[in-house]
Amino acid sequence: MAADLHCHTKLSDGSVGIEDIIQIAQKSGIDTIAITDHDCLAGTVRGQVIGKRYGVNVIPGVEISGFDFTAGKQVHILCYLADSPNRLEGICKRTSVARKRAGQIMMLKVASRFPITSDFIIGHASGSTNLYKQHIMHALMDAGYTDRIFGDLYHALFDADSETNVLAPTKYPDVKEVIDEIHGAGGIAILAHPAKFDNFDEIEEYVELGLDGVEVWSPSATENDIQVLTAICKKNKLLMTGGSDFHGIYGDSTVTLGSYATPKENLDKLLGYKAKKKRAQRKAEREAEKTAEKAG
Repeated sequence: MAADLHCHTKLSDGSVGIEDIIQIAQKSGIDTIAITDHDCLAGTVRGQVIGKRYGVNVIPGVEISGFDFTAGKQVHILCYLADSPNRLEGICKRTSVARKRAGQIMMLKVASRFPITSDFIIGHASGSTNLYKQHIMHALMDAGYTDRIFGDLYHALFDADSETNVLAPTKYPDVKEVIDEIHGAGGIAILAHPAKFDNFDEIEEYVELGLDGVEVWSPSATENDIQVLTAICKKNKLLMTGGSDFHGIYGDSTVTLGSYATPKENLDKLLGYKAKKKRAQRKAEREAEKTAEKAG
């Protein structure tokens, strides 16, 4: 049973709508997906309803952007199966507002350099909850200034070391706050694509903060990375997940839905994780009560 637990839709920076991505999953023989849009929970309920129609299990999720201010690195944490997803609205909205402000600044800079209007760029973000670099690049592509989303023009505009970049800063919450908020909402916190932001050395620090697992199988992970991450997970008894980080044509590499997946054994562990934790907690509470009675 294939399970792609990292997918993006038009609601954030994906190019495919919710129903379309579920249809692709069904036709590809993928039984389970998780819609994990960036800092956005808007498609959670709709995804589950549509999934039932097509016989695809849609796990509620969200990819929350964070930052490790000590290491100076971005950190993305996937949240799955939150009991109270509305409790994540605050942290998601803060990042969304900051991202929208940065997107508007970048859009205005691009519109001042190329003979395209802001409205033309915004039109390419239709259906999204925000304005992403991919939307700006799609507008430039449609205007004839490039033939691809991720090419020389993208790097000139959005690489930090480019002298012609139009980047605007986005403030992200601290990784500890992200993990705490996920647990406060009754969710499971999984480190997304650690190879993408080189988060390897910090994983055990995040475990101390309460991290529940790591996305081991992803497009940015090499075979050696997978071995290293598997060893870290086994050592720290962490959940192991996998996903394609699917974005459609808005992905920075050609990736099909389900090309990176979570094995059934690991999916079952994820789905049973909260119940297992609750049983362990109740057992610990009973043992504590017995100890207190003996002491009394």
